[in-house]
Amino acid sequence: MESMLNKLKSTVTKVTADMTSAVMGNPVTREFEVGRHIASGGPGMCWRIYNGTKKSTKQEVAVFVFDKKMVEKYQKFDKDQIIESLKKGVQQLTRLRHPRLLTVQHPLEESRDCLAFCTEPVFASLSNVLGQWDNLPSPVPTDIKDYKLYDVETKYGLLQISEGLSFLHSGVKMVHGNLCLENIILNKSGAWKIMGFDFSISSINPSDAEPKYSCKEWEPNLPPLCLPNPEYLAPEYILSVSCDAASDMYSLGVVMHAVFNEGKPVLQVNKHDIFKSFSRQLDQLSRLSPTMLNKIPEEVREHVKMLLSVTPNVRPDADQMTKIPFFDDVGAVTLAYFDSLFQRDNLQKSQFYKNLPKVLPKLPKRVVVYRILPALTSEFVNPDMVPFVLPNVLLIAEECTKDEYVRLILPDLSPVFKQQEPVQILLIFLQKMDLLLTKTPPEDIKNSVLPMVYRALEAPSIQIQELCLNIIPTFANLIEYPSMKNALIPRIKSACLQTSSLAVRVNSLVCLGKILEYLDKWYVIDEILPFLQQIPSREPAVLMGVLGIYKCTFSHKKLGIPKEHLAAKSLPHLVSLSIDNNLNLNQFNSFMAVIKDMLTRMEAEHKTKLEQLHSMQEQQRSMNINTSQTNQSEETKRTPSPGNQIDDLFGGSSGSTGVNGKANGNSASAPQLNRMSLTLEEKQRLAKEQEQAAKLRNQPALAPQSIKPATTPTQAKDLTSCLLNNMTSLGSLSLTSPPRPGLIQGSTISAYPSTTPMGSMASNGYNPTMGFQTGGQGMHPPGPGLYGGMATTTSTPNFGALTHNQGSTNTPDMSALDSLFTSNKPKVSLNQMAPPKPNPGTTATPWLNQFGSAQPSQTAPMQGAPLAMGGVTSGFGMQANPFFSPQNFSQPTAAPVMNAGGGLRHSSSVNNDLKDLFG
Repeated sequence: MESMLNKLKSTVTKVTADMTSAVMGNPVTREFEVGRHIASGGPGMCWRIYNGTKKSTKQEVAVFVFDKKMVEKYQKFDKDQIIESLKKGVQQLTRLRHPRLLTVQHPLEESRDCLAFCTEPVFASLSNVLGQWDNLPSPVPTDIKDYKLYDVETKYGLLQISEGLSFLHSGVKMVHGNLCLENIILNKSGAWKIMGFDFSISSINPSDAEPKYSCKEWEPNLPPLCLPNPEYLAPEYILSVSCDAASDMYSLGVVMHAVFNEGKPVLQVNKHDIFKSFSRQLDQLSRLSPTMLNKIPEEVREHVKMLLSVTPNVRPDADQMTKIPFFDDVGAVTLAYFDSLFQRDNLQKSQFYKNLPKVLPKLPKRVVVYRILPALTSEFVNPDMVPFVLPNVLLIAEECTKDEYVRLILPDLSPVFKQQEPVQILLIFLQKMDLLLTKTPPEDIKNSVLPMVYRALEAPSIQIQELCLNIIPTFANLIEYPSMKNALIPRIKSACLQTSSLAVRVNSLVCLGKILEYLDKWYVIDEILPFLQQIPSREPAVLMGVLGIYKCTFSHKKLGIPKEHLAAKSLPHLVSLSIDNNLNLNQFNSFMAVIKDMLTRMEAEHKTKLEQLHSMQEQQRSMNINTSQTNQSEETKRTPSPGNQIDDLFGGSSGSTGVNGKANGNSASAPQLNRMSLTLEEKQRLAKEQEQAAKLRNQPALAPQSIKPATTPTQAKDLTSCLLNNMTSLGSLSLTSPPRPGLIQGSTISAYPSTTPMGSMASNGYNPTMGFQTGGQGMHPPGPGLYGGMATTTSTPNFGALTHNQGSTNTPDMSALDSLFTSNKPKVSLNQMAPPKPNPGTTATPWLNQFGSAQPSQTAPMQGAPLAMGGVTSGFGMQANPFFSPQNFSQPTAAPVMNAGGGLRHSSSVNNDLKDLFG
């Protein structure tokens, strides 16, 4: 199978290559491009037909080519006769001009390999259509293979051949001499045309006398291409060597029989013994049986029988045949009228075009598209006829596919889109706008169709504007959104504002209201609604149109008007329009109904919004209260109260406990009240601060930096002077001692736990009930006190220096000062007050543990203590000194670290010493 296909392919390729080489040498190719092989025709189907185009004008043509290789088998004499016969036929056809004859576009050209000439575009020969595919390309083209003649095509085709013969017999005084299927050509529009004048005979009498024709005797020894087709020849041509116009009518009868019998002629003639064949069949022709004509339509059967008569005088002439009732079919008459339009005036044409829409549905689509449509579009050059022709063209376009519309109709319609006169052209296009937008490609819509609509909106005719505005909503869904937004809507608005016609203004508003659903919500709010406020007219119809647009926008699910626009623009505008004196009661009620609906929706939407906002605020407030309670419970569990610390420090004094308890109660209730009165923004800020504090609390605890005490030489000192010096130095620790070592990893230590929120108590230990200022280098006015030096500063005491001073190797004996204390207190020796001797490797002391390495507060809102002047960390000023502000002192919750030498385990002994010291 594959080898067979390859062989077929090679054969086709070889034939094509040979044909191309043959044509390329012909002068015809200088002016015409030769395309593919489409059909065959002429005497003996010897002419191959190619489609082509003229190079200069791109006009479509058909190229007829005769390859001289076909006659190589004959002798030179026969070859020359064949070539001369073919040349004669083409030259005779070129001289004759008639609508029923094939039109020659370029005369015959001869080259070494072929003969060629060009004609009007051709579809195929009638012989090809009826199944004779000789000299056709392989495979046979599908359009020829599947082609079926419609009745109207057959009727009108035979009428055209009859008219052609009438022209030859009456006008030219010529007999065709070889009328047969292969010499009848169907052009591109389906019209039947006569060719093949190789054996034509002209009259030998003057034109004003009775024509007389002399024919040649049949010579059977000549090649077939040098003889006419005997199956279509009249008997007298063979038997009596005579011919006249009746001989062509006999040939017409055989053609009619063949058309209705799938291309088969009446008689099968033996071409080798043609004389005996005609002699034997004369009786058969004189007695045609009904069975031989049963496929011919009954209304023309009798006429065909007369045409096939052996008596020439019985045969009707060509003029008589054109008038038989068989050709009075409405389709045939319509097609005939189109062919004679050039003879009609505009009034006759207009009447015909008005009635044509009634006939078009009765005709086959192929006939309408390829026969009637070209005739209609040819009238577009006559502006007065366009309003009559255009409805028929658009009616045909409805039945065409999109491809057929673009290929066959749109090229002729494009110039008509730009015509503005007469005005009926715009009206017709506007009425068929849905068809145009559906089948026209987007680029042509943008360049041709929509500009026509824009011109209609800007037309001076109020009728055109009204019709355009009424029709636009019917095809608005087919217009692209950018074109509608940027070109169509602005022109509608302009027409509304600039026109002096109330009808145009009202129709503009109605048009806008109908196409709102195809627009974007915010475009309507930003462009359409503000435009309504620019309309100066106050006629009731205009006001109701404005109300209609507001109502459509407000009630449409896709659009809608925001409550802000309702309150600020829409409602004020509608209220001002509603009290216009031109409105009647019903119109006023319509306005008020829309206004009430808008107010109701605006109230509902805003109320819903406020309720949601209130619910969110309540939820946030509840979350803040729960968070505060959770933090307070955690602080209670983790940190002992300041009152307990002071009680531990001062030995459980009842007075201190009562005062401290009261203060704590106030400080605990204050933040609760303060938190309840905070605004939403403050709560959000507080939540962020608490989140930051939580992150800081999750950091690992910092260990105090160990300080190695300095060693001093042992020497005997006076105990009283030593005590006084130590007490006096307390007031100048911050100013005279070196800076305290920084804390590890940059963290600050808060010595005072606080449960108050930010703003109630400073993180450096400030307590509102004590009335002290924040820590820093600022100096208070000096006042009387036991230790004046200490009372003059709020700076942090340098307990590192104190530890350094107490870290001497030899502890002085202070027993001589025991008598300084009163007797109502248990006496504690000063030796007990002295700090224990630190073990090697340990630098921490109870005082240092208490004041220098306090654990960070777990509940303070801010972890970092502010730096005082000079870079010293604040927090141990006068307020931070446990001697002067005991209620702010925070005892660390962690157990004190025991040194290796069994040092201080609890601060009770220190508290006892302080009791003794202060009485």
